[in-house]
Amino acid sequence: MFHNYNSILIIGTEKTGGLFDFDGTLPTIALQFILFMFLLNFILYNPLLDTIEERNVYIKKSLDEATSILTKSNQLNLKYEKKASKARKAAKLDLLTYQKLYKEILDEKMKSSQLFIDKFLIETTTNFESNKDEILNSFDNEIDSLSSQIMTKILT
Repeated sequence: MFHNYNSILIIGTEKTGGLFDFDGTLPTIALQFILFMFLLNFILYNPLLDTIEERNVYIKKSLDEATSILTKSNQLNLKYEKKASKARKAAKLDLLTYQKLYKEILDEKMKSSQLFIDKFLIETTTNFESNKDEILNSFDNEIDSLSSQIMTKILT
């Protein structure tokens, strides 16, 4: 029997309604939820969204500036590349011109040297021929003189 009294006490203290009991706590919790939602929205979410928006604006501005700088640098790169190309072409033309000029000067020097050598050879050959005749004549005279001396010695 003692056992029966316990179950009667338990049944008398239980709440009725079970899973869908709508007493005063449900509206309080709903009101707290809405209140916290508005508080979080004004205290946390709006400043956070403002900060995110400012960050997005800053990033967009930085990207626009970087794009502008990149465009300008590409334009300058093309400009200087064209100048460098023109300078290379001019240098090649100057090099070819100077090579041609030096070749002409070298050819002219070679011609003048060849003329000088030819003139020197002609003069040397002419001098040699004239000296040869004189030397031969001198040798003939010497030989004649020596022969006569030899003959006089032999005959004497």
